[in-house]
Amino acid sequence: MKAKNKKNKMSFQKFKRYIPLYIMMLPGFIYLLINNYMPMAGLTLAFKKVNYQIGLFKSPWSGLDNFKYLFLTNDAFIFFRNTILYNLAFILLGNIVGILVAISLDTIRNKFFKRFSQIVILIPYLLSTVIISYIVFAFLSGNNGFINKSILPIFGIEPISWYNQAKYWPVIITIVYLWMTFGYSSILYYSTLIGIDKSYYEAATVDGAGTWAQIRHITLPSLKPTIITLVLLAIGRICYSDFGLFYQVPMNSGLLYSTTQTIDTYIYRGLLELNDIGRSTAGGFLQSILGFTCVLTANYVVSKIDKESSLF
Repeated sequence: MKAKNKKNKMSFQKFKRYIPLYIMMLPGFIYLLINNYMPMAGLTLAFKKVNYQIGLFKSPWSGLDNFKYLFLTNDAFIFFRNTILYNLAFILLGNIVGILVAISLDTIRNKFFKRFSQIVILIPYLLSTVIISYIVFAFLSGNNGFINKSILPIFGIEPISWYNQAKYWPVIITIVYLWMTFGYSSILYYSTLIGIDKSYYEAATVDGAGTWAQIRHITLPSLKPTIITLVLLAIGRICYSDFGLFYQVPMNSGLLYSTTQTIDTYIYRGLLELNDIGRSTAGGFLQSILGFTCVLTANYVVSKIDKESSLF
């Protein structure tokens, strides 16, 4: 009995010692509860035919009917194709650009210029998508756009109606995305680079290794865990899209839907036109399931290749 009381007393003392940490954790826990877990009750709406007269949760069940419209519509192939292909391009090109910029930052020796460069490249990531859409419009406007007025005349090319021709927008969307995000991803990679022991590079230089050999045998292997983590997280959102990038930047032009329509913009337009919460919730729920499945699959593949690099 005494041993049990002693054990309980020690447990209480241990708990008492960590009370300040629990208090610090409490705001974050409350935020996660309110923002991430309580809304999960709304997932039931994905399986209901919402009737506002009787209330959301008293509305009749509709089974999987709300999911059908995502697959049976004529635009299903277009927005699934666009969402997946754009995200694959963003993952590949975004990481390549981020790594190259991070390596470039690491080679800068002037501390002021290095810090200034980090601030400058991060600014696009912090800008509102609305502001970015008007910056893009300033370049692509048919009447007064910088490209039509200043760039194309140099090469003798006639002005282009950018917002009326869908064929140009896969390249435009990709360039805008890279410009928006490369600063953030490069800083993540740079934070890993500054943790690499510089004696490795000094030893490589003594052994006669050039810049490319050092990048190949020291830098990239050191970045491997960070690359895998960021890629896995990006794969988890491969069925999502940046709503502002695909809705605001093309100015919601109907002529561009063939190359700018994604799952998110389709669901939003569907909710705007039909006011059907059930279908919109079903679309978001399906995105979450597909993203979760992609993360598990990608992590399983990584664990088979290199178990230490997997997330779990």
